[in-house]
Amino acid sequence: MENQKQSVLVAGANGTTGRIVIELLKKSDKYEPVALVRQQDQQKSFEQYNVSTILGDLESDLSDTIKNVDKAIFAAGSGGKKVKAVDQEGAKHFTDVVKSAGAKKIVMLSSMGADNPSQAPDLQEYLEAKKNADEYLRSSGVNYSIVRPGALTDKNGDNKIELQEKIGKHGEIPRADVAKTLVESLDDNVKSNKTFEIISGEVEIEEALKSA
Repeated sequence: MENQKQSVLVAGANGTTGRIVIELLKKSDKYEPVALVRQQDQQKSFEQYNVSTILGDLESDLSDTIKNVDKAIFAAGSGGKKVKAVDQEGAKHFTDVVKSAGAKKIVMLSSMGADNPSQAPDLQEYLEAKKNADEYLRSSGVNYSIVRPGALTDKNGDNKIELQEKIGKHGEIPRADVAKTLVESLDDNVKSNKTFEIISGEVEIEEALKSA
């Protein structure tokens, strides 16, 4: 039984970061990815890749759809189109549903600046949504890690980051390194019940996550 892989439900699996998360989980010897997707063509795409799927929308009731989840990653985003519906309420609904489905840990992709949205007026609505989703997860009673990256880029990842509860400066980070951080954070002993920021840095991701 100990060698049995843990199922990891990924919200936002069809997004740019989410697809990298799925790839990493698929290669893992500890986890089995399950992609939450909204459309049947996305479902077919993942299933052709031998990745299990659940067809469902974060804006709809998923309580009868999602069952028996070991762990979960929320990497979904509306791209600014449905900030409250998806980034806030969708994340809260996802938290409730996977908790009910037995999830032992939820890893939330948030954003640097979510602790003080008014400091970035152009992103204030988005950051407020993220802040509210983060606070909801913290109060859920589920073991969690909340990952707040700086500005995302599509550069190649180098598996090195700077990680602190508050970094105190702006910075960028490749999506690949964010995805790796999300997956590594699934471990029960890694940054449990912690919220932290990440940008590109000099420390290996696995090492950064072990440090205080």
